Amino acid sequence: MISKILIANRGEIAVRIIRACREMGISTVAICSDVDKDALHAQLADETICIGPVPSKDSYLKMDRIISAACAAGADAIHPGFGFLSENSRFSDLCKKCGIIFIGPTGDVIDRMGNKSEARRTMIEAGVPVVPGTKQAVASAEEGLKIAADIGYPVIIKASAGGGGKGMRIVRKEEEFVKLFETAGQEAKNSFGDDTLYIERYIEGARHIEFQILADNYGNVIHLGERDCSIQRRHQKLIEEAPAHHMTAELRKAMGEAAVKAAKTVGYQNAGTIEFIMDNQNRFYFIEMNTRIQVEHGITELVTGIDLIKEQIKIAEGRPLSISQEDVVIKGHAIECRINAENPLKDFMPCPGTVTSLHFPGGNGVRVDSALYAGYKIPSAYDSLLVKLMVHDNDREQAIRKMQGVLGELVIEGIDTNLDFLYTLINQEDFKEGNTDTAFVEKLLKDKKEMSKAV
Repeated sequence: MISKILIANRGEIAVRIIRACREMGISTVAICSDVDKDALHAQLADETICIGPVPSKDSYLKMDRIISAACAAGADAIHPGFGFLSENSRFSDLCKKCGIIFIGPTGDVIDRMGNKSEARRTMIEAGVPVVPGTKQAVASAEEGLKIAADIGYPVIIKASAGGGGKGMRIVRKEEEFVKLFETAGQEAKNSFGDDTLYIERYIEGARHIEFQILADNYGNVIHLGERDCSIQRRHQKLIEEAPAHHMTAELRKAMGEAAVKAAKTVGYQNAGTIEFIMDNQNRFYFIEMNTRIQVEHGITELVTGIDLIKEQIKIAEGRPLSISQEDVVIKGHAIECRINAENPLKDFMPCPGTVTSLHFPGGNGVRVDSALYAGYKIPSAYDSLLVKLMVHDNDREQAIRKMQGVLGELVIEGIDTNLDFLYTLINQEDFKEGNTDTAFVEKLLKDKKEMSKAV
């Protein structure tokens, strides 16, 4: 059994993992950069080790220092959270080589599914429907131009090692292609150390639907239902819901079976997410797999009652799944809003600074995942996510009303946030009626009248 876990991450996900470990009687080790010494995760863990300076490449991405910290602290496992090294196959393999349990899939599975272009090829071979596009990584902008012409515009360029919307660009005209290809490649290299790209057809008016899966070490794979993640800006999610409000029982069965098939095809282990794009005729296509816990995992926990972090740890300990597909029951409706330190009026420019005053909402069916506290100085070097505000109620209409209330109650002073903008989104009639797709935010931003309400 695992007795001590080093959390190779920071912020709210590190805090989330620490709390789950505490409830399981497992000791925790936090790592931090020198600017994060006063961060909440560094204060809550049983032990904290500073592993380097502010830049991620010198701290949270420094594999040898993280492994050394784990060994020095006597940790028998590492939880990578999301982002940073969570989908790095070399890190997973290095943990195994050093006799440390990596709480996630094996390196070869990460390579097959964490690399987006490799995952596409694998799913095509498995017979899972995929968006038309390249089977291999695209070697150059010149090659990409030819491929895009064959696919037909608009196309979307994606980073093979990507996630969180990084290294992703929509191209609507041929003359834009080369510049956007180069921009996506540079962003991917800066974010993931890998500038490999692939190309897909861009499906207009699509919904982004993802299925949460759990898989043990004995071939048992289940899904925990879906999340609708269509409300996005810059391909990064802002609002997520579980279940998807337009989902039928038949469609959920078909998509769930496809998700389980995808995971079984590669011998997947631990928690993961199969992501689909769905067109306006309810045809769905595999787009990628996230071989880690997701930012939005909390709303699945709210509607199923299953603690995903604890399940990850149990699977890593070698325990078989304690639940079957028939045991998974979705109750009510949950919504998550991501509160970020950014200014929507300035193209969502990040806004680091010091939190001078803070008040979190509460009440029945309200969950707040955050690492904020009054007086905390938000660094500029990391992701702008501050708070994951979640609500759960009997149905979607009541959940929306509850979210309207808690957004109005949340107070974060001293920095700019997207709080008012999210309130505007939640109050849109199209959102309330479920008339949304991945372009919903983009359309709203073009409406200056509506944008003025977000300040």
